[in-house]
Amino acid sequence: MGKTVLIVDDEPSLIVALQFLLEENGFETRVAFSGEEALESIAAHRPDLVLLDIMLPAVDGFEVCRRIRENPETRDIRIVLLSALGGQAHITRGMDLGADAYITKPFSNAELLSRIRELLGCA
Repeated sequence: MGKTVLIVDDEPSLIVALQFLLEENGFETRVAFSGEEALESIAAHRPDLVLLDIMLPAVDGFEVCRRIRENPETRDIRIVLLSALGGQAHITRGMDLGADAYITKPFSNAELLSRIRELLGCA
C-alpha cells in the first residue's frame, strides 16, 4: 500500500488535479474541503502527509497546522502548505507553526512530487 496524502483545499478543480497527480504516482489520497473536514479526517484516518491550503473557510490552514502540531497523536504527520500567499511573512508564519514545507501556487508538479517524496522517505 502507498503512503496516504490528505489534500485540503476549497477549490474542487485543484483537488481533482492533485488527486490524479498523486494517485498516478503511487499515493493514496483523501480529500477535505475545509479546515474542519481536515481535522475530522485526520482524527478518523491518520494520513502520512497533509497537503494544506491556507485560505480555507472558517478554520484556516495555519490553524489546522497548529492543531496538528499541538496534538501528540498527530504531531509527526508531515505538512506541506500549498498556497497562493507567497509573501515572506506567510511563509515564515507557516514554518513557525510547524509546516515541513511551503510551496506557492502556481507550482510545478515535479517540485511538489519531489518534496512529498522527500518528506515521506520515498525519494
